[in-house]
Amino acid sequence: MNRFKITELGNDVFWLRDSEREHLVRVLRLSPGDLVVGFDNSGREYTAVILKIEDKSVTCRILSTDQPDVEAHTAVYLVAGLSKGEKMEWVIQKGTELGMLGLIPLRAKRSIVHIEGSKAQDRVARWQKIASEASKQSHRVQEPTIFKVCDWKDLEGKLPEGTQWIIPYEEEKTQRLVSVLKTMDPQRPIALLIGPEGGFEQAEVAWAQEQLGAQSVTLGPRILRAETAALAALTMVLASYGDLG
Repeated sequence: MNRFKITELGNDVFWLRDSEREHLVRVLRLSPGDLVVGFDNSGREYTAVILKIEDKSVTCRILSTDQPDVEAHTAVYLVAGLSKGEKMEWVIQKGTELGMLGLIPLRAKRSIVHIEGSKAQDRVARWQKIASEASKQSHRVQEPTIFKVCDWKDLEGKLPEGTQWIIPYEEEKTQRLVSVLKTMDPQRPIALLIGPEGGFEQAEVAWAQEQLGAQSVTLGPRILRAETAALAALTMVLASYGDLG
């Protein structure tokens, strides 16, 4: 069945509006009587039948409610240095499929891309849409949050208190990610700091260590592209705590 993000939830019905309505009507060409699945980012999904299609909304009557065990049990966030558009989009799409809970786009000194103001807002809106579509495709019931583009000094207040920070760094030669994960609490959030195309500068790594308590780790003997490092690290964390594999 086709999946939709619920715009408004009632006692025994939900409504789809705006882009969700347009997709149902114009792309999928569904009609009253067709079955759909809706989710509202609460961890629940609702099987429903389309009751009526109006100019600005679609009304669906709920037939059953479920709370599938599809979300990662450890909250993992990616903090990704701004990279070229298609690379960031790819990380968001695949990171959503794997199970990340959110992504913070970070302005790093070696970022090739620089976006500010309304351009940054538009880009984040596009990234959120990509995360939403990937959530539907992967049958998740909570789409990741794509945060506003931020600077290093703003990171501390972005994520929940008690977040554990890890920074993969190519100059780290001894401390491995798998070893660090054994010392961490999977009940507390984990944030992975991933550099842009040129990687993080040493001063940025030092700041993360001092201000965030981040532990620098190696992902292995080979140098990985930014997008590869992001997804490799995310996969390793989720696999270590039993959410993948």
